[in-house]
Order: sequence, then structure tokens, then C-alpha cells
Amino acid sequence: MNKTKQMVLALVGVVVLYALLKALIVTGIIGPYWQIILNESMIYVIGGLGLSIIYGFTGQFSLGHAAFVGIGAYCAGWFAITFSHYGIWASLGSLVVGMISAGLVGYLIGVPILRLKSDYLGIATLGFNFIVYDGMQNSDKLSSVLGGAQGMTGVPQFQTFEWYFVTAVIVFILVRNLVFSSHGRAFTAIRENETAADVVGISPARTKIMAFTVGCVLAGLGGALYAHNYPYVNPDSFTFLESINYLIIVVLGGMGSMTGTVITAVGWTFLLEVLRMFLSLLGPSFINLRGVLYALILIVVIILRPQGIFGGMEASFLVPRIGRRKSNAAAGS
Repeated sequence: MNKTKQMVLALVGVVVLYALLKALIVTGIIGPYWQIILNESMIYVIGGLGLSIIYGFTGQFSLGHAAFVGIGAYCAGWFAITFSHYGIWASLGSLVVGMISAGLVGYLIGVPILRLKSDYLGIATLGFNFIVYDGMQNSDKLSSVLGGAQGMTGVPQFQTFEWYFVTAVIVFILVRNLVFSSHGRAFTAIRENETAADVVGISPARTKIMAFTVGCVLAGLGGALYAHNYPYVNPDSFTFLESINYLIIVVLGGMGSMTGTVITAVGWTFLLEVLRMFLSLLGPSFINLRGVLYALILIVVIILRPQGIFGGMEASFLVPRIGRRKSNAAAGS
């Protein structure tokens, strides 16, 4: 199948998926509440793809991804509220502000901490997550708009499904093109063997900083969309446990698999909500069991399929033909 046919089939698939979901929304099968959850799943797709670049493709273990989502949410929310008199343009601008702010912070902290490796890098990003969380708790000292520990309210809402679906599709296309570019191959080379990559002329420091910054930009975009999806943005939405959610999405989907990240992000979002509703029916005291169930699900999947659900595989229409020929040749040899 040539490239044009692949692109046409992919486009048709996206249109059919959108039409199906839109029909479910219009007919009321997906009500207002579940539409918000559907929007949130798109936010997880965007943020999950960001962490997939950092950890899945480049191998940089990060436990602070939610911090960058929170930075994007708070900066975007502040911008949208402050310049709300500009209407929709303020909301659009807030998405850019969320991306830039998270990307800039990611770059600034990435320069020193990306010298660390493995568990030490994870601990450093975990510490940064706690720093950002404490900063959000006291953010009202910077601006009353941010709300501090009580959270930020008044962010203009656009909960239409189109915003989130189209943005997620665009992000997915950009990430796909990045992964199969020379930069993406450099990311994978760093993950597989940093010393060998350095020998062939790939700068480990520059490549890791690039991957980390791009991943943080996507996290900031997801955070900006989050601020516009909920009328109330609270620091508790960006804790260490939220970072674990993103990590679970990347690990369960399969390291280095965009397809796995997207499908797992959507499935995990709805699974969390279904579990929350089921446990709430049993009583308030059972809500705290969610963490136990999440851990059990993760343990079972890792035992049964340690490489993740998709194991690094991609849908065939995403992979360039030259990439498939090389893979087939390698498999044949």
C-alpha cells in the first residue's frame, strides 16, 4: 500500500471515529458528564505522548510529569482570566502560554537534572513535582487569580468535544512525524545505548534536553486544556499520584509505542472513573481502595505482558514504508 492510500485511510479512520463519537454525544448516549471525561481522555493522550517522548522513546525516567501539566494549567488559566475581555482569542492564547511556560521551565530544569541517570533522575523530577505542588498551594501570594490552596476558578470554559479531539489528532500527527524523523531516531539511539550514540555523533545532552523540552511542551498543552475543561483547577490535581497515572499509561501501552499510549490513555481514563463510581456506591471509605486496585492492575499486566500491551509496536499505517522494509529484512535475517 503506497503512502497516499495510507494517508487517505488514516484520514477516513479519524473522520469516522469523530463522526461516531459526535453522534453518541448528539443523541445523548454520551451525556455532559461523560463528555467531560471524554475530553479528559484526550488531555491524557496529549500528556501521555509527551511523557512517551521523554521516557518511552528517550529512556529518561521522569516522575514529575504532572508538575508540567500543572504549570501549563495555571499559566493558561491566569492568562485566560486576565485577558478574558478578548474572548476566544484569550482562550486560544492561553494554550500557547501553557505550552511555552511548561516548555521553558522544562528546559531550565532539564539542563542540570538530565545529567543524572535512571533512578536519580526519577528522584530529581519527583522532588520538582513536590516543589511545584507547594508553589501552587501558595500561588495566591503571586496573584489572587491563582487561588492558592483553594484552587483557581473563573477560567473560561470550552467543553466542546471538537477542541479536544482535533488538538489530540494534531499532536499525534506531529509526534508521529517527530518520532520517525532524524531527531526521533536520535531519541531511540540514546535510549538503547547512550555511549554508542555519542560515538556516532549524536549529542546525548542536546538530544535529551530536546526530548525533555518537547515532552514538557505537550504536558503544558494538556494542562491548558485541562484548565478549560473544568470550572475549578486545584493543586491536588497535579500531585505525584497524577504523575504515576501518566507513567502507567506509557508503561502499560508499551515503551516507545504511540499507538499503545493513545489507546491506554483513553482506556485508563475511563477505567479510573468507572472504578471511582463503583467504589463510591460501596461507601465513602472504599474510595481509598482505588490506589490498591490501580496497583493490582499494573502488577497483573506487567506479570502477564512485561513489554506492555503493545510492546513497542505501532499500527501499520503509522510506520513509513522504508521503516517496515528494514524491520522485515531484520526479521528475515
